[in-house]
Amino acid sequence: MGSSRKPSDGDGPAGETVGEIAYRRLRADILFGRLAPAEKLRLDRVSRTYGTSVSTMRELLNRLGSEGLIVAEGQRGFEVAPVSPDDFREVAAMRQLLECHAIEQSFAAGDLDWEGRVVAAHHKLSVMEGRMIAGDRADPQTWKRCDWEFHHALISACGSRVLLQMHGAIYDKYLRYQMIAVIFRGEVAAREHQRLLQCALARDAATAQGVLVTHIQSCVEHALAGDTTAWFKERSGPGPRDDARGGIHGRSAAPARD
Repeated sequence: MGSSRKPSDGDGPAGETVGEIAYRRLRADILFGRLAPAEKLRLDRVSRTYGTSVSTMRELLNRLGSEGLIVAEGQRGFEVAPVSPDDFREVAAMRQLLECHAIEQSFAAGDLDWEGRVVAAHHKLSVMEGRMIAGDRADPQTWKRCDWEFHHALISACGSRVLLQMHGAIYDKYLRYQMIAVIFRGEVAAREHQRLLQCALARDAATAQGVLVTHIQSCVEHALAGDTTAWFKERSGPGPRDDARGGIHGRSAAPARD
């Protein structure tokens, strides 16, 4: 997403170059936690894994470095960008700032087609949330894609390409924390999404902004309330799981994932 594109699992349009396909795959693996924070990336190994030459992979890693997802270590090579609770808070605060501003602009300018996009996106998200609440956690990528599509639809009529690009980039970083911290707040987040839909159709930007602030800050507070040590270390694989303190209603990130 570093723009207004939705988070993907690495698939791209037909006709892409080998380098672009590798870029999408590598980026998705970072965002969805398949590559752990601070994981060392040896050029020869990652080049083989993603099917590129070493020189192409170096260019891709530098490109991801400009997005803040990779850290160059000088002569020592590259590593996946580290994470921390403080950085999570900063990312969440920036998402909140950008999305609240965009909501005000979008709600004022949105037309009937915009309303249709919002309603359609919410329907898809509510179906995915219902499945996850019922215990089906097999497809977190589709869940987060639907989450992105709904939040993007809400602000899609804001009239600013630059604002949408900035929001897309920060949402990606927020998404990464959600996947790393495996957050799913279940019915609480679903109700907040329903309330945002209602506010959009009523063009009530002020109330929507309040709901969004709660949506984001509650996620961050919940994620960081306990021992975060394990969340910010390498784990076996991505995907939300029940909170040990409260089952399905425990977490969401929406992102530090919704």
